[in-house]
Formats: sequence, C-alpha cells, structure tokens
Amino acid sequence: MAKEKPHLNLVFIGHVDHGKSTTVGRLMFDSGNIPEQAMRKLKEKAQELGKAGFEFAFDMDGLKEEQERGVTIDLAHKKFDTDKYSFTIIDAPGHRDFVKNMITGASQADAAVLSVAANDGVNAQTKEHVFLARTLGVEQLIVSVNKMDISGVDYKEERFNKVKEEVTNLIKGVGYKSDDVQFLAVAALKGDNIVNKSENMDWYKGPTLLEAIDNLKEPELPTDLPLRMPIQDVYNITGIGVVPVGKIETGIMKIGQKVIAMPGREGKGVNGEVKTIEMHHEQHQQAKPGDNVGVSIRGFGKKDVARGDVVGPADNPPSVVEEFTAQLVVLNHPSVITVGYTPVFHVHTDQVACQVIKIDKKLNPKTGEVMEENPDFIKNGDAAIVTLKPVQPMVIEKQKEFPHMSRFAIRDSGSTVAAGMCIDVKKKA
Repeated sequence: MAKEKPHLNLVFIGHVDHGKSTTVGRLMFDSGNIPEQAMRKLKEKAQELGKAGFEFAFDMDGLKEEQERGVTIDLAHKKFDTDKYSFTIIDAPGHRDFVKNMITGASQADAAVLSVAANDGVNAQTKEHVFLARTLGVEQLIVSVNKMDISGVDYKEERFNKVKEEVTNLIKGVGYKSDDVQFLAVAALKGDNIVNKSENMDWYKGPTLLEAIDNLKEPELPTDLPLRMPIQDVYNITGIGVVPVGKIETGIMKIGQKVIAMPGREGKGVNGEVKTIEMHHEQHQQAKPGDNVGVSIRGFGKKDVARGDVVGPADNPPSVVEEFTAQLVVLNHPSVITVGYTPVFHVHTDQVACQVIKIDKKLNPKTGEVMEENPDFIKNGDAAIVTLKPVQPMVIEKQKEFPHMSRFAIRDSGSTVAAGMCIDVKKKA
C-alpha cells in the first residue's frame, strides 16, 4: 500500500470580501480538484443569481448547505491533495463563522492563509483574524495579497510592497517572525499566481499559492500525549448505534480501547469501548492527531454524550475543572471587564459561560511582563492572568500539558471580546 501523505489542516482567513472563497475555489479548480463540468454548473448558477464571477466562491459555499444538513462526517472540510501533502481546507466564511470554525474547532489549523485585498490593505477584521490565529496556536502563516488585478492596483509592485509592509508590522506585533512568513502577489479571480505563474507580474519572483502551501512544514503530531477527542456532533445511526464525530487532538485512538467521555450528561463521565473508527467513509484500525473521525463506542447511549464532551482514555480522563487560571488578551470589549463578568467561552467544541472570579495580574501584551497586581478591571488591548469558574461542568487542559486543549475565545453579544489559553486548573473533586 502506498504510504499516506502527511496531513495538514489549512484555514483561509481574512476580512470579509477579500477573496478567501474565490481563492480556494480557484486553487481547487486550477489544480484539477474540481471537474470542469461541475465548474460549468457553478458558473451557470452564479450567472442566474446575477453573481457572475462568483463561481469559484460557490464551490466552497456549496458546503454551507452540507454543513447545515450535517450529513457527512467531513463537516466544513474540503479534501485537497498536492504532490507533497493531503490538506483539509477550511474556508472561514465571514467573521462570525470564522470564529465558530476556528475556535470551536472544526479545526485546530496547522497553518493559515491570510487574504488581504491589495486595494484595501489591513483593516479591523484582518487584525482580529491574525491575532486569533496566533492566540489559537496557528504556527505557520502565508499572506496572500489578493486582487492585484483590480483597477487602481493594476499589478503594480509598489502597491504589493506597501501592503506587505502593513501586514509585516501587524504580524510582528502579535509575535509571528516575518522571515518565516511567505508573501504572495495573487489575483484569485483571474488565476494569477494561484496554481499557474502570472504573466502580468514579471517583477514577482515568489512562489504560487500551490507552491507556498507545499513549502509548509509538516507539524509534529502529539501522538505521545494521552488521547483527547472533543466531540463535534453525535449521530444515531440505525444498525450501528451512537456515533460521536470529532477531531483527534492528541494521542492515538484504537479499536478495543477503553475510553471515557467527560463530563457527560451527569458530569461524572461515561465509560465505553471503541468498536469502529471511520474516516472519510472508510473503516480504520486506529486514528491519530489531526484525523476527523466518526467512532462507534460500545456503552455510549444516545443521551449520554453531546457536543463539547471530550473522549479520553479510561485511565487518564480529560480534566473537568472547578476553576482554572488563564492568560488572555482583551480584543473588543465595549467597556471594561471586572470580577463577576460571565461571558461564553468557546473551548475546543464546547461553549460554556465562565465567571471571572479574580483578575490576578495585568501584563504587557507585547512582552508578557507583569504591569500591575490585582487590577480592578481590564480593557481593550490589555493582557492579563485571570481566575475563572465555569457555571457548568467543562473540560479544559493546561497549556503546558495539552496545548491543543488549552485555548479558548470569549464571545459576548455576537463578537469575540477576548482570547487566550488555560495555564492552570483546579480539577473538580
């Protein structure tokens, strides 16, 4: 059997209308991952709806119906193969879905492609997406300066350099090393530098998008850590039974393994044994980090487990916390955050309200140094160490032990107010 290619989760982020979906559609089509016939249908559909030119975006957006019907195990994922890697591409459509996708973990992306329109440059959402990508542990970044074909930009090198400078300042500010970031000059709608080299920018010597994603480094899989699989959905399939679906974050899951889902309906955990593991509609003997799987587990009843529960080994259960200490950064709060504030935390696939019971320290957001002990409040732009108490049972792990299970975002009335990671836990007795 041919050796499987390494797998990477790749998320496309950036401001709304900066061409994320079109970039993905063009990448899939020009590399032969969308048949000509299917593209023709999308083109006709786009014209019928008076949206000529949106056919590439429609390829990714057709997914939304599939997601809402919840029929396949692949959720919001598109498979895409290059010579070197097997990618799962996540197009993060618009701001609200981006947060849901990125945080509640349709993926813990290994790498991100940030789309920045050449005519617009950096704006508020670009900043927020970059910050979130960084806080949520996306280590590798590609910056795609898109719409180089647009009137006023006209494929000019000066404009590309100007946007590159703006983005470089932004990503340095959140801790990316700009030398490690690939900057591309592209026009997704026309196909310049997506798969094929552009004839309109002879000054550009960098890679195409296809080459850039193949230049990404293969992430190290945390196979040596204990198993953790946050449940994304639970299906009840006739003849098979209860099938939790999710992405293996750490460890290895094997058939016959004794597992426990925490917290489970009663908050005490639910014990079971792995019966079958399915991935992309094929049965497997085991699954490793990064794999999106559907698992049938003997002992799990329909009402025992739900989205947000985490499956782990029976002898090393996921941590259900009484309280936890976190390091966070306030992004976008309308006033100030004080003790007693109880917003919703998005952690892996779970959403739980957590109360601020103590603001321990205010930090310098760029260096992490302590600026003030026990401040009365924190506001936009502040970084802090905070003690939190979930209002119902919730699994979160320490960053040192399980970095993949420690990150969260805080949402309030439809926007992301803060993001961070758990640094210590007080487990529930």
